[in-house]
Amino acid sequence: MSTIAIAPPKKPEIKTELPGPKGKEIIAADAQFVTPSYPRPSFKLVAERAQGVWVEDVDGNVFLDCNAGVAVCSTGHCHPEVVRAIQEQAEQLIHMCGTDYYYRHMPALAKKLDEIVPVPSPTRTHFANSGTEAVETALKLALHATGREKFIAFFNSFHGRTLGSLSLTSSRSAQRLGFKRQALDVVHVPYPNEFRNPFNTADCGAGGAGEGALNWITERLFKTTTPPEEVAAIVVEAVQGEGGYVPAPKDFLKGLRRICDEYGILLIVDEVQSGMGRTGKMFACEHYDVQPDIVCIAKGIGSGLPIGVCVARADLMDWKPGAHASTFGGNPVCIAAALKTIELLQNGLIENSADVGAYLKAGLERLQKKYDCIGDVRGMGLMLGVEFVTAGTSNKPDSALRDRVEVACFERGVIVLGAGANTIRWSPPLIITKENIDVALEIFDDAIAASLKG
Repeated sequence: MSTIAIAPPKKPEIKTELPGPKGKEIIAADAQFVTPSYPRPSFKLVAERAQGVWVEDVDGNVFLDCNAGVAVCSTGHCHPEVVRAIQEQAEQLIHMCGTDYYYRHMPALAKKLDEIVPVPSPTRTHFANSGTEAVETALKLALHATGREKFIAFFNSFHGRTLGSLSLTSSRSAQRLGFKRQALDVVHVPYPNEFRNPFNTADCGAGGAGEGALNWITERLFKTTTPPEEVAAIVVEAVQGEGGYVPAPKDFLKGLRRICDEYGILLIVDEVQSGMGRTGKMFACEHYDVQPDIVCIAKGIGSGLPIGVCVARADLMDWKPGAHASTFGGNPVCIAAALKTIELLQNGLIENSADVGAYLKAGLERLQKKYDCIGDVRGMGLMLGVEFVTAGTSNKPDSALRDRVEVACFERGVIVLGAGANTIRWSPPLIITKENIDVALEIFDDAIAASLKG
């Protein structure tokens, strides 16, 4: 396969059946040798190379990527400045284990994070390799700092699949099946989804679903099963990711902050999928003017390289040497990619996310008016969800239609991915243009029409 750059097309180019002959061979080998635990979607993409917003498979088909490797390739695929930063660092120092030795990269990124995270400064940073590891760090830190053992999380949340973070995760039963009891003492609360308010009107008052969730915590949990003085932290996504791209209601996070302050509980915000410019601000919780005690970051921070970070108030992260470490966490090459990523985000990509995201949302809302199978269009920046329902006014979730639309988009050359039971997430690279969006919306429209026919 050629390694030359992809000549950017104006539209996707599908040349073979999907998957093509080379793709089928790789899929067959994968089925034989790779764990079957990976949650592959209905369509089968066998990627070979990518550049910007375009992905080419092993058979030469070119796709417009509106998923960015699940919100990871924030600066686009193989951004030339990120590639150059990786190459230059790889020529100097690939690994030296920052848990045992020192190098300039770790304090450089930690200092930059202290400048940009919504956690009150001064902060300290622990380096990991993924989102779930960043969450594990936050959980251990909360236990260590508070001396408490209970946690509060939310239904339909996703915080990772390692055993500690799995105790928080509740987006799909398949993620828990076979792993017996939770590793941590976690109680779950319904997430305040305004489109599908899980609370009784009497519990919500004028504040809607957000107030309903807050009352559930203070009037039900704290008075029955979960004494607040035993709660180490409340862990929340400002925008639920795997749960269906559901933004928190306006005053909900401030309410959580108020509860945490009143009872000495830590507020941990998981920004693994929603952070790094994805929502049109550097972090989603900035839309809510809320400062967490601890924030978890991964995915988009490395433009495709594996890096996760947990940033906390410095007075909390005062644990002793050996309390928590990682051989590969803070890898110099990954940090070089992260620093360049932040630079690119601050130099225009966050603004592009807000601008083009609003343009995409307006286009999706026009399709919502055209198709009564679209029950909700929601989100901020380039983190948008389209929820599919049965025709009419019932708002009954239509998972089968969502799946058909997902596959139909792929067959027409646009990569989107499901989230929740019946939502398609839009999380394209933050470099995407309005011209790209016009193409994607045209194909999305056609895919919906075709899927409704069966």
